Amino acid sequence: MENQKTSKQLLGELLDKHYADAFQAKADGKIIAWSTSIAPQELLETMGIHVVYPENHAAAIGARKHSQQFINYSEGNGYSADICSYARVNLAYMDIRECEAANIPLPDLIFCCNNICNTVIKWYENIAKELKIPMILFDLPFNHQYEVNDQNVKYIKGQILHAIEKLEEITGEKFDYDRFSEVMKISSETSQWWKKASLLARAKPSPLNGFDLFNYMAIIVCMRGTKEGLKLFKLWHDELKEKMEKGIGPWKDKEEKYRVMWDGIACWPYLSATYKVLKKYGINMVTSTYPDSWHIVYDAGDIDSMARAYSSNYANRNIDFGVDNIKKLVRDFSLDGIIYHSNRSCKLMDFRQFEVQRRVEAATGIPSVMFDGDQTDPRAFSLAQYETRIQALVEMMETRKKNGGTR
Repeated sequence: MENQKTSKQLLGELLDKHYADAFQAKADGKIIAWSTSIAPQELLETMGIHVVYPENHAAAIGARKHSQQFINYSEGNGYSADICSYARVNLAYMDIRECEAANIPLPDLIFCCNNICNTVIKWYENIAKELKIPMILFDLPFNHQYEVNDQNVKYIKGQILHAIEKLEEITGEKFDYDRFSEVMKISSETSQWWKKASLLARAKPSPLNGFDLFNYMAIIVCMRGTKEGLKLFKLWHDELKEKMEKGIGPWKDKEEKYRVMWDGIACWPYLSATYKVLKKYGINMVTSTYPDSWHIVYDAGDIDSMARAYSSNYANRNIDFGVDNIKKLVRDFSLDGIIYHSNRSCKLMDFRQFEVQRRVEAATGIPSVMFDGDQTDPRAFSLAQYETRIQALVEMMETRKKNGGTR
C-alpha cells in the first residue's frame, strides 16, 4: 500500500524517478538543465524544465566509491587537485558519460548560482563553453554585513527577472506567473518541513541518526519544488515525531551518549566508516549547518522575499553570522562537542573554519576537533587520523561532563 511506505523507501523511489525522468525528458527532446544545489529552481520548475544537480550526482559517485577514476581523468586533462572534487568528477563525467554508480543526461542549459561558492562560476562556464550551450548566472554578493541588505536584494531580484526573460527566449514559451506562485508555495513549504524534521533531533535522545540528514539532503536539493518532495519531508517528520514521543533514540543497539554537530560536507567515499566510528563511541551527530542551508522560505509570489532568501544561505554570510549560528545550535541541540571537517575541496568554509572554531569554543566552552578530508576525493582522508581525533573529542567531552559542564 502506498501509505505504508516508509520515508526511506520513498526516498529511494524518488531518487530513482528523478534520474529516470531526466533520461526520459532527454529522449523526448525536452530541455535538460544542470544546476547548482541552491539556485532558484522555481524558475525551471515553472517552465517544466527537468533539472539535474551535478553536486548530487558527484556525491552519489563518491558514496559508491567510483570517484577516483573521474578525478584521475580530470587531473590528467590538466585540472588541478586543488579544484573542488565535485567539479573534477563532473567535468570528467561530461566526457566519459558512463558510471556504474549512476548516470545523468548531458544538459542543454546551465543554471548557476554562486551563493555557495565562486568555484561554481568557472566550473559551469567550462561546461557551457565545451558543450556550446547557454548559461544563466545568478551573481549573489557575499554578505559582508550581518544582515542581507536591501541593495543586494534589489540586485538579485533584477537577475531573477532577467533569467525569466532568458528562459522565455530559450523555450519559446511565456512564463506562467500563476504557476510560479504555486511552485514558490510548494518550495517554501517543503523547506519548512525539512527544517521541522531536522529540529526534532533536539529531543533527548534524538530520534534522528544525524547521518540520515546527508541521505535526505539529496531530495531537498533536487525535488524541493515538487509535491513529491513535500510529501517525503512530511512523512519523515511524522516518523521522527513518533519515535521522539516513544523515547526511541537513533540506534536500536546502542545508547546516545554524546551529541555533536558536524560542520562541513560529508566524506562521501567514507560515509559508512565515519559514521561507524562515531557510533562505536556512542556519538550521535544530531545537527549540522546544512538544515538551514535549504531552509529557503519566503512569501509566495514575492520575488523580493525570494531574492533575500537565496542570499541568506549560511555559506553566503559573514563570519559573525556563522559563529552566532553555531552558538545557537550548541544551545538548541544540547551539544557536547563539535566535529569540523576541514574539507580540501571547500575553500570558502576551510579558510574561516579555524577562526569559527576558536570563537565558538571561547563563547560556549564546547570542545571540538578538526580532521582533514574531502567530499569526494578519497586520497585526502585518513581513517586512522579521523578516529584519533574522535577519541580525543570523547576524552574532552567526558572531562567536561565530569566537571559539571564547565571548561
